[in-house]
Amino acid sequence: MERPDWAPQGIDLSRPSVSRIYDFYLGGSHNFEVDREAGRKAIVAFPGLPKIMQANRAFMRRAVRHAASQGVTQFLDIGSGIPTFGNVHEVAQEADPDSRVVYVDNDPVAVAHSRAVLEGNTNAAVLAADFRAPQDILNSPEVRKQLDLDKPVALLLVALLHFIQNSEEPAKTIEAFHQALPSGSFLVLTHASTDGGPRTSEEGARIQDVYRNASSQLVMRSRSEVEALFGGFTVEEPGIVAMPNWRPDGPVDNDDPVIFTGFAGVGRKA
Repeated sequence: MERPDWAPQGIDLSRPSVSRIYDFYLGGSHNFEVDREAGRKAIVAFPGLPKIMQANRAFMRRAVRHAASQGVTQFLDIGSGIPTFGNVHEVAQEADPDSRVVYVDNDPVAVAHSRAVLEGNTNAAVLAADFRAPQDILNSPEVRKQLDLDKPVALLLVALLHFIQNSEEPAKTIEAFHQALPSGSFLVLTHASTDGGPRTSEEGARIQDVYRNASSQLVMRSRSEVEALFGGFTVEEPGIVAMPNWRPDGPVDNDDPVIFTGFAGVGRKA
């Protein structure tokens, strides 16, 4: 397979990547045929995925604006993926030009493209690291330079935790971040689920099968399991809800039920 100019050396072009599949759902161009093939299979197994991803991005932007309205000017986006229009730094720096953002991802394509997008933006950085190693993130030069961990930080785990297995103890890792961040910090989270939505558990099982050969396997969790991930963060109103229902900017379009698949929530450290 021919390697595009933007593709870093050393990546496996034969194995689909969850961040590049996500880029495909959003209509991006930083993906390979192996990613597009997996994405097409996932859409057949779980119809409406691109619209779900768009709802996910829209929630993220509303949550960033909410944190900014509470005076937060520091954002740590883990599992940030490949930048598309309306990314965290754009939303945060529109609210306050002095806002600082650190993107974290373990996909070399996401990291390389993020660095290109952020070139010249001195208030934003990208770090090649993994959610499962919180101290590597918190002690990194990028975080130490950009973020003051004595002041509130919005921690974004958007469309990430459903790629972390139960055996990897995601709640324990979130607690490590909770301990490291000061009072007034936020946790912004979305998670795949068939609980309470229009998609069946059988459809959920089929999309899990599609992701079995990807860079990370997909885990569906129930609403109560998603709520448990907030740990020491106090969940803000309206609670753990379908993504379009979290503080919508206007009337919610109920015509397409697929966008009510999965959960979103924002927690705050007292």
